[in-house]
Amino acid sequence: MLLLVDNGSVFTKDISNTLSKSDVKFEQKSFDHISLDEIRKYDSFILSGRRQNNSQMNTKNSKIILHAVNEKKNLLGICYGAEILALALGGTIRKSSVIQGEQEIISNESDLCTGKKIVFESHSYEISKLGNLLECVAESSNCKNEIIKHNKLSIYGTQFHPEMTKDGQTMIDNFTRL
Repeated sequence: MLLLVDNGSVFTKDISNTLSKSDVKFEQKSFDHISLDEIRKYDSFILSGRRQNNSQMNTKNSKIILHAVNEKKNLLGICYGAEILALALGGTIRKSSVIQGEQEIISNESDLCTGKKIVFESHSYEISKLGNLLECVAESSNCKNEIIKHNKLSIYGTQFHPEMTKDGQTMIDNFTRL
């Protein structure tokens, strides 16, 4: 069972719609309605984007990430989800110019995608440095770390919103099949 963590993104409904088209069983819950004991029952996680900074949200998402790493569970962080993934695993983020709209990324071979893909960007922060456990598997002309991946586990982060384009929705579908 997959848990979709709603961090307040306007695009969370689009993630849910994408998941509904697949055969994956999932539940969607707001970050503030998830107990840390409850996360043990899930096999995988998707962390949505956010609208505003919230220290409780950051703490809860960091704990979900560390649980996924420690228990070797699959995780996909989207936009803010990727940023908090980088932070939780020793990386840094920085303020960037607001990037919004479709963008072409180029991906190395990975389980999510390979080659050139069209994705939707909507962010004003970006991952600037990766911790030792993460590597970059896709970049664009605007952003160096478009897709990041844990060195050994099926834990990914996308700086963009995959739920907003056909190529991105395929990435979500690929993630659910890992």
